[in-house]
Amino acid sequence: MTEFAASPALDAAHLHCRSLQQALGRFRRDGLGRVAEWGGRLAAALPAGGRLLAAGNGGSAAQAQHLTAELVGRYRQERPGYSAIALHAETSSVTAIGNDYGFEHVFARQVSAHGRPGDVLLLLSTSGRSPHLIRAAVTGRTAGLRVWAMTGPRPNPLAEAADEALCIDADSTATVQEAHLVAVHLLCESFDAALAPAPSTVAAHRRAS
Repeated sequence: MTEFAASPALDAAHLHCRSLQQALGRFRRDGLGRVAEWGGRLAAALPAGGRLLAAGNGGSAAQAQHLTAELVGRYRQERPGYSAIALHAETSSVTAIGNDYGFEHVFARQVSAHGRPGDVLLLLSTSGRSPHLIRAAVTGRTAGLRVWAMTGPRPNPLAEAADEALCIDADSTATVQEAHLVAVHLLCESFDAALAPAPSTVAAHRRAS
């Protein structure tokens, strides 16, 4: 078996993996309860007619859109689709609002249009300092939405503007984004688990049939 010689690239890869392992360890210790709770609350809101609105920039936009796709489609098990909209993917709205009102309004304006009391607004940002996401959080809370944020380390303005925040303690933007993807998948798992019938209900149904 060929041994790989040490190199700057290999050293960087080891450091990246170590950073991710450490961040996930802290997330597992401090953040799993919050994600599980969010999944349960989504499972109560969306089947009752509520909606998830999500947004982010760049890689965080991809994470937000990943989440909405899993809810509208499915994560693992078969279930109905639920209402979830990635605001940044509304390209005509984003460009029109940015042109007419300014970029800082591209999400807040959509939150005002689509959001209703009891809906959930999830905003993802590695820095937690994007002014248009902060404005969206303020708009969402004023409109009666539950506002959640996934960010990098505390303190940051978006975490403060949201009702609740999951803050990944990591120095690297890439590591924060990778941990956010884990959080997105765990949110979907928690959502599906909360929707699943209790074992006693399943057993009773089998006896009846």
